[in-house]
Amino acid sequence: MSLSHSSKNIIALAAICLSALMFGLEISSVPVILPTLEKVLHGNLKDMQWIMNAYTIASTTVLMAVGTLADRYGRRRIFIISLVLFGITSLICGLAQSTSVLIVSRFLQGVSAGAMLICQIAILSHQFQEGKERSKAFGAWGIVFGIGLGFGPIIGGMIVAVSNWHWVFLVHVPLTILTLIFVLGSVEESSDPQAKKLDIIGIVTLSLTVFGLAYFITQGPELGFTSIAAISTLVATATCFIIFLIVEKLSTHPMFDFSVFRIRNFSVALFGSVGMNFSFWPFMIYLPIYFQSGLGYGIVAAGLSLLAYTLPTLVIPPLAERLSLRYQPRIVIPSGLFIIGMGFILMKFGSDGDHASWLTMLPGSLLAGIGLGLTTRL
Repeated sequence: MSLSHSSKNIIALAAICLSALMFGLEISSVPVILPTLEKVLHGNLKDMQWIMNAYTIASTTVLMAVGTLADRYGRRRIFIISLVLFGITSLICGLAQSTSVLIVSRFLQGVSAGAMLICQIAILSHQFQEGKERSKAFGAWGIVFGIGLGFGPIIGGMIVAVSNWHWVFLVHVPLTILTLIFVLGSVEESSDPQAKKLDIIGIVTLSLTVFGLAYFITQGPELGFTSIAAISTLVATATCFIIFLIVEKLSTHPMFDFSVFRIRNFSVALFGSVGMNFSFWPFMIYLPIYFQSGLGYGIVAAGLSLLAYTLPTLVIPPLAERLSLRYQPRIVIPSGLFIIGMGFILMKFGSDGDHASWLTMLPGSLLAGIGLGLTTRL
């Protein structure tokens, strides 16, 4: 018995939302278990940084490349491949017995997660007609993605409390299988016959630039920012970035079209996003460590305390969208960044007292989360 078009769309939306949930959970549920990983895997702070960095660096650097691949070879096909890889790498993460294995598997998990993310957007745009139907689909996708980000800390903490840290990663294996079943029975194949050629040099140089910058920031304190090793890393990173700029300028099929910077609203939104990501997301690593190691909270209590920092990302974006229509993003984005900064100042005061607790950190955490919610939707 064949499914109707509307039934297929519902199942397809469920598949996309499930994969979005997994992507969000892998960002926000892992930080709360970092102190546990540091103990059981005998790692250090740098290892914990790279467990997070590996995932985020990989997922962001593959976005444009995978978008081109999906356009050329089929969005459904690439989405299925990315789901299979995500399930396999999640299994490897869950079975890891050392920080080195976990970091490598997190990197590969991030590659597949980034591929999933870009395919989600492409499939939603093709599967659902323009107008009300597409708006509802993207609205549902955004809400589920926000749930993954917002509730990830407490979900990760509860999984460890009930079972062990392995299941923070292993839980994605059955979820991936369920998502694949939904995809195979509902998602339509689509491609772009006019898709551009893959910009290999651009992909490699941009990836090396991002990796080099992250390495310089995280390893700099130990190496010494003025040491030969650190300066060499910075020079190599700058060289890769210059090569990337030259290649993109000369290529007939560039991975990134820099002419978009002539669009003022786009430039403002992009630099606002850069500022937000450089300020807000690093605390996703350090706050759980502070709550557990500095304040002595258990893993569930730390996850609950972190909700004040993450839940506004689920609640505030709809308000941000209305504000942007009324006051324009060029006003709302700087306001969001200012609120994030004010939140960090309050968090500093909240952590300095003799009786620091989640209550003293609460005002700053909420403000920073509200600021993020104002900038991420724009």
